[in-house]
Formats: sequence, structure tokens, C-alpha cells
Amino acid sequence: MARLKVEHLTFSFGYKTILEDISFEIHEGEVVSVVGPSGGGKTTLLRLCAGLLDRQEGTIENSFKTQSIAFQDPRLLPWKNVLDNIAFGLKAQGVSKKERIKRAQEIALQFDLEEDDFEKFPKELSGGMSQRVSFARALVTQPELLFLDEPFSALDIGLKRELQNHLIELITKKEITIFFITHDLMEAVRLSDKIFVLEPDPGRIVKTFTLDIPQSKRDDSYVYSETAKLLKDPYIIETFELE
Repeated sequence: MARLKVEHLTFSFGYKTILEDISFEIHEGEVVSVVGPSGGGKTTLLRLCAGLLDRQEGTIENSFKTQSIAFQDPRLLPWKNVLDNIAFGLKAQGVSKKERIKRAQEIALQFDLEEDDFEKFPKELSGGMSQRVSFARALVTQPELLFLDEPFSALDIGLKRELQNHLIELITKKEITIFFITHDLMEAVRLSDKIFVLEPDPGRIVKTFTLDIPQSKRDDSYVYSETAKLLKDPYIIETFELE
């Protein structure tokens, strides 16, 4: 089985240590989140695992054949329209133009974009539409491993739930492995198999929570109840400075 294995990872910016002695594994089919306060090193950890930053100390082994990433900021190419933005990764994979457009159209419709939107450029899109395009671009390549860098944080409740439901459908079908970071405990409870608590200054994983109920069976009552339990945990209280 494919896995992402991190061992004794330490990372610094100049003289400041951002992450210290991080070790964990993510196996095929798992959904793992990292929670912690802003500025605690979550994004740095994700970018190291995704290969967007060079490793300094420790090891990162990634045996997944394909991966993609979606950010909090959609980061669409302003000179490309909706379909071309979605299909950008397919072009890099060498997929023919005809097939790229076909697959881009199909997934755009799945994300509730209208045909009238296909030729629009990013400056013509609302924030919610831009994030739909960003998610479609990340998923159209059918990655084995998906990295998510707080992609729901700026969305309204309705759109957040809609995009989360798209992911839950993929998770239920065992079609994807997800590693995401968030400061939203309810979001972590709704989506994760495992939740890593990252204590800041420097960033260290101080506790792991495991959720055994399938994501598709986690209704609002379950999410509220489990989140309430987390909020009483001493590690959560200390890490998020809730006292």
C-alpha cells in the first residue's frame, strides 16, 4: 500500500525553529488532519510533505504515484478561463486537448459550475466560484494523495458543506487519501480518520485523536458531540490557549 512516512522532521527559517522532530505515517485511503493555532507551522509541514519546500532534517518518503494540492487562496491563472484552469494539470500529464476539455467540463458540472461559466476568466468569478474551480483543478487529475491547505476557511457555511460532501463521497469510495491542515476542529472531526494536534513554538505533534465512524455516517449531532469532547481535552486547551 502507498504511504506518506515522515520521520524526525525538523525545519527552521533562519535561526527560528518552525517544526521539531515530527514523525507520522499516512496510509492509502486515510484522511489525516493537522490542527493547531495560526502561525504554528501547519502550512510549513504540509508544504514540506507536498515537496513545495526543501527538507532540512529528517526524512519524508512518499510512495503515492500522483498528488495534487488545493490552497486557501484559489491561485487560478488569470490569463486562462475556467476550463483551461481546471485542465491545467491534465496538460502537464500529457492528456490530449480533446480529452482535457471533456474531463474539465464533466468535473466543472459536478462542482455545480454552469456551462455559461466555462469561458469566464478568474476576475469574473465570485470567491465561491473560484474555490469550486480550484477544487475541480485539484481533483480532475484523479490524484492518489490530496493535500488541502485550509481550503474551506474563507467560504460560507453552505459552500463549505457542499465541498466537504464532495470529498466525503470520494472518501467513501476509497478513491483518495487526504492530508489537510485546519484550525477548525469541527471540520477536522467531520472529515478525518486521524487528527494530529500541532503545538506551536516550535511545532510538535503532541497528541493524536482517532475517529472510527465512517465520514458518511457523521451527522451534525456526532460532529458537535465529538468537537465538544475535543474542546475539553487538556492538549487542545493548552495548544489553542483556551484558558
